[in-house]
Amino acid sequence: MKRAAAVMGVGITDWAEDYKRTRAGERPNDSYGYAAQAFTRALADCGIDRSQIDGLIVGPTTSYERTGEILGMDVGWGGQADAGMAVIQACMAIKCGLARTIALVYGNDQRSAAVQYGGSSTSNPLGIFAYVYHTPWGMTSQGALYALMFRRYCEIHGLPLDCLGPIAVAQRANASRNPDAVMKKEITLDDYAKAAFVCEPLRLLDYCLVNDGGVCMIISEASIAEKGPKQPVYIEGIGRGDLNRGATSLEPRLFDFYLPAQRAAARQVYDMAGLGPDDMDCLQIYDSFSCHIPFALEGFGFCGEGEAAGLVKRKSLRFDGELPVNTGGGNLSESYMQGWNHQVEAVRQLRGEGGARQVKDCNHAQYICDMGGKVVSVIYGK
Repeated sequence: MKRAAAVMGVGITDWAEDYKRTRAGERPNDSYGYAAQAFTRALADCGIDRSQIDGLIVGPTTSYERTGEILGMDVGWGGQADAGMAVIQACMAIKCGLARTIALVYGNDQRSAAVQYGGSSTSNPLGIFAYVYHTPWGMTSQGALYALMFRRYCEIHGLPLDCLGPIAVAQRANASRNPDAVMKKEITLDDYAKAAFVCEPLRLLDYCLVNDGGVCMIISEASIAEKGPKQPVYIEGIGRGDLNRGATSLEPRLFDFYLPAQRAAARQVYDMAGLGPDDMDCLQIYDSFSCHIPFALEGFGFCGEGEAAGLVKRKSLRFDGELPVNTGGGNLSESYMQGWNHQVEAVRQLRGEGGARQVKDCNHAQYICDMGGKVVSVIYGK
């Protein structure tokens, strides 16, 4: 499947502007409207007509059928998936001949719709989050789960609880150079230390944003993408590893920090791409909380167990540092698009469209995500 498919177009909505409007009490759009806006911009980016698209994958926040209707599409293949799995499914469909050009579309009005990700009114319509089984004991959010997970990690490895500070600071520095980012004001380690705890030891600056927006990627057969106006970004490798035993007891996270699943996904993605950690010019790591970063760095072989804090302190995660991570600002500072914004940032870096945050000589970008019981990774290349 290596280089069987490539990204030929991307589009996003006005995250920063819409954030200001929602904070002022406005509701600029709904999830479908944001998805449609991103889709229109992605079409313009790759210079094709919607009639040339024969596949559609939507994010988990909208209906596949209704999104297709709103976008004016009548595709023969599609479905629903999160960001990483949407890319994997698109590659599989293209390789199997089920579709040739697929739109991956995401829209979310989570802020203006006042979606709750914690507390007694947490929304969990399908029972997909393992922590809901622990609600009677006060574990009502992902934040609580990751706080517990990170505290145990620090206790095991003898790490200070403030070792996440450099991650939040670096990602905000990246966001300050990103015109699309919601949070552009740079912060310092002192600012981090003064930030309030939300669920100790995680502070406000360790938490992702909650904002409205949309994202679209158009992935096609490599031969089709090569005819487009923009430089194609190839999908070099994909990988996935799951840890399901004991998942509802939170065992895989609290005992293993997902290391076995991360290592399984790492073997797949690196073997397919014929590359390794040292070949990655930037990383886009899913970061609903900052502690995702050290777990991913260790699980994918960028350092040993318990060594990520030292690596982060030693090597800058800024766009111009030794280990650029979340060069657009990630979920912490750019936009919480549940990992979809990470894909767009990888594409832009490889196209050389990073502007003031452009990583020098960027040839390979890797996406890593551990969420909801599974680990997914995608390597993009020029």
